[in-house]
Amino acid sequence: MKNMSELMVDLAYSALLFNSKDAAEEVIKLENKVNRLNYQIKKESLLAARTVEDAEKLTALLEVGEATETIADSAKDIADLVLKGIKPHPVFKMVMEESDEVITRIKILEGSELSDKSLGELLLATRTGMTVIAIRRNESWIYGPDKNTILSTDDSLIVKGNVTGGSLLLQLANGETKLEDLEYEEFTED
Repeated sequence: MKNMSELMVDLAYSALLFNSKDAAEEVIKLENKVNRLNYQIKKESLLAARTVEDAEKLTALLEVGEATETIADSAKDIADLVLKGIKPHPVFKMVMEESDEVITRIKILEGSELSDKSLGELLLATRTGMTVIAIRRNESWIYGPDKNTILSTDDSLIVKGNVTGGSLLLQLANGETKLEDLEYEEFTED
């Protein structure tokens, strides 16, 4: 639930920034999953509590479930703005641009070294400081990709990190730079 709600916040902000109804719809789907999981936690906790001491111990779990659902509900509220066609105020984009962390969309072009490699192979977080939070592939989404997720040409990556890392990743995705160039730059700067 924690990972899902974190992903939902990132997807909701990217949906708002890029006016992506698809990303907003994914947030709605995830919110429904979080609701089901929270219900499951409540049910299992009630079944597990045999004594007052058990109930007291399970209270913390229930509170974490409720807090996570509150975060998920807030992300859904942001996504709903996109689905209703409400555009963000220009100040919102300015604030997001001034933030230490940026969320951006990067498309992998033909000839990029990123294509046909796993996230584990690429070590993008280490090399660029950017974390892939979701991938748009054709008409579907891969959210919360892991080290085994293989990237493909024409994938659109939703990534978060710093501005410098975003520029490096964009160069990689466009085929303008090579992975070994990044390793060399990092080595010489140290």
